Amino acid sequence: MATMESLIGLVNRIQRACTALGDHGGSGDTAFSSLWDALPSVAVVGGQSSGKSSVLESIVGRDFLPRGSGIVTRRPLVLQLYKIDGGQPEYAEFSHLPQRRFTDFENISVTPTAVGLSPIVRCEKCMKHVCSYRGVFECGAVGAKSEKRWLMVVRIRSVLAFWENVVRKVAALAKKMRIHKRKGGRRDAEERAMVRAEIQDETDRVTGKTKQISSIPIHLSIHSPNVVNLTLIDLPGLTKVAVEGQPESIVQDIENMVRSYIEKPNCIILAISPANQDIATSDAIKISREVDPTGDRTFGVLTKLDLMDKGTNALDVLEGRSYRLPQPWVGIVNRSQADINKNVDMVLARRKEREYFATSPTYGHLSSKMGSEYLAKLLSKHLESVIRSRIPSITSLINKSIDELESEMEHLGRPIAVDEGALLYTLLELCRAFDKIFKEHLDGGRPGGDRIYGIFDHQLPAALMKLPFDRHLSQQNVRRIISEADGYQPHLIAPEQGYRRLIEGALNYFRGPAEASVDAVHFVLKELVRRSIGETQELKRFPSLQAEIAAAAGEALERFREDSRKTVTRLVDMESSYLTVDFFRQLPQEVEKGGNPAAASTVDRYTEGHFRRIGSNVSSYVGMVSETLKTTIPKAVVYCQVRQAKQSLLNHFYAQIGKKEGKQLALLLDEDPALMQRRQQCAKRLELYKAARDEIDSVSWVR
Repeated sequence: MATMESLIGLVNRIQRACTALGDHGGSGDTAFSSLWDALPSVAVVGGQSSGKSSVLESIVGRDFLPRGSGIVTRRPLVLQLYKIDGGQPEYAEFSHLPQRRFTDFENISVTPTAVGLSPIVRCEKCMKHVCSYRGVFECGAVGAKSEKRWLMVVRIRSVLAFWENVVRKVAALAKKMRIHKRKGGRRDAEERAMVRAEIQDETDRVTGKTKQISSIPIHLSIHSPNVVNLTLIDLPGLTKVAVEGQPESIVQDIENMVRSYIEKPNCIILAISPANQDIATSDAIKISREVDPTGDRTFGVLTKLDLMDKGTNALDVLEGRSYRLPQPWVGIVNRSQADINKNVDMVLARRKEREYFATSPTYGHLSSKMGSEYLAKLLSKHLESVIRSRIPSITSLINKSIDELESEMEHLGRPIAVDEGALLYTLLELCRAFDKIFKEHLDGGRPGGDRIYGIFDHQLPAALMKLPFDRHLSQQNVRRIISEADGYQPHLIAPEQGYRRLIEGALNYFRGPAEASVDAVHFVLKELVRRSIGETQELKRFPSLQAEIAAAAGEALERFREDSRKTVTRLVDMESSYLTVDFFRQLPQEVEKGGNPAAASTVDRYTEGHFRRIGSNVSSYVGMVSETLKTTIPKAVVYCQVRQAKQSLLNHFYAQIGKKEGKQLALLLDEDPALMQRRQQCAKRLELYKAARDEIDSVSWVR
């Protein structure tokens, strides 16, 4: 059966992974479901000066949180407590400093006067760095400021050689003695100051030195034998007005951030209220009731019980008469400001808190269920039960999200290699993927190729039918052309020159439909190239390569169109250059059937009937040629354009990229920034979910 330590530690590790990979909950990337939102947590809510920080420090048993006026907590602090065996060294660790532990003897700040050394100061007269003792400088000048004013913290990693020498002496002496001259009190205060300073520095790193807030959490883990396994999220204190240096929206901004945490159904709300104020005016209770009307997720905590006016008490609240909650109310007695100023040890503060409740005539009967130690155990036990009940749904969410993300990553494609050979191989594979889809369009696997057949079966015949042969072979035009062809000597038997001129003029009309067919097929092929590029999923990542393929294909299609235009023009010219003699040899035979051809020629040579018959003969011959071209033009177009596009559309492009260097190839594979960002987001989120799954699998638990 999973232990409380393993279950809470499991959630702690997953939360740290969430933060490291950019999942901060509802305020993060809305394109993905948030794993952070699915994890149970305890959020600490309270107004400013409600004692929220003191409650956390009492639970931890250490004085480590930043203090000051106004908004001190400007980023959520995820405080993860790990109970270790007694005798082991206590230490703190930040997730953004994973290799650094804040322990008794590593990275500890010390004061030189604590071990009898003089602090380093700058003389106000000679402006040199010298040692002073009780305000007297080595150079002889007497300082007006007290020794306390000149105390300075010496760090191990100081850049000044003198400081390094002092620190080495101090560290060696501290390690040998295990204490400073002022015993453990000063050492603990200074070590706590390091944790406090790191929280402040990390806050400033994101928000700057302003009073702005940020929803990106800070993760602090404390390993100590004096804590229970528990995770708490310290949120900025609720406020009612913006003070100097704060934006006007700060009140609403803080409330929105607090709501974004506590409105989640997996969040346990620790509502901190001061006992010396009316519970009806509590900011924590007000906002908790809005997001948790039944109170099932809310734990009420009353602070400052020892500061209530004489003759008053908080029994009505603690016993649930003023405001009832399903969970019990817990009273807390924190250190006073005087105790904080005197660096009163937290162990002593806890003992004084126990004594207060045990000896109190008002709260004595509740003493077993009061105090920070009881609150920590209560929260830890409740959190463990919530985690245990949520593990199956969390596992289901993780597995479902992993499947979706892996499918998305496969769709987005793998990251691009950097070596020249791999780049060239990737380019060729992408071109082949495009070429395959293009051929599928032509061969019928995808729509589009049928439009080419429609050009030959409908568009070309319709264009041939619309040619102006009636005007060209009108009786008036035939008479004119025959007469012009005869010149000053009229033809004797048949007007052969007139026939040829009429036929050549008619056949010239075929150029238009032939070239129109070439252009129509060209535009269809261009459209298929465009569609094929869009349908090639692998190419969507590379807009530069898409443009290059489109340009290369366009150039190739232009070459194919020019060849096709020349070919169909030759077909028309061939029909004009050599007429089919057999067709005309049949004409006299057809005339003889009606009587004597010589007589007919003599009678009709210059009559209307004679010219009408010539126009009819030419029209029949042109019709025969039209049927021939109706067959040969599509063959020429398919051979010169469609067939070439299938076989060698990107051949010239292949030759060009084969001559490019690695940097030029990399430019072609310059991905769309949006897709790169999407893949990075998916990869990070997939890494998070797999890490969470591994963490869950590493814990043996029983529902």
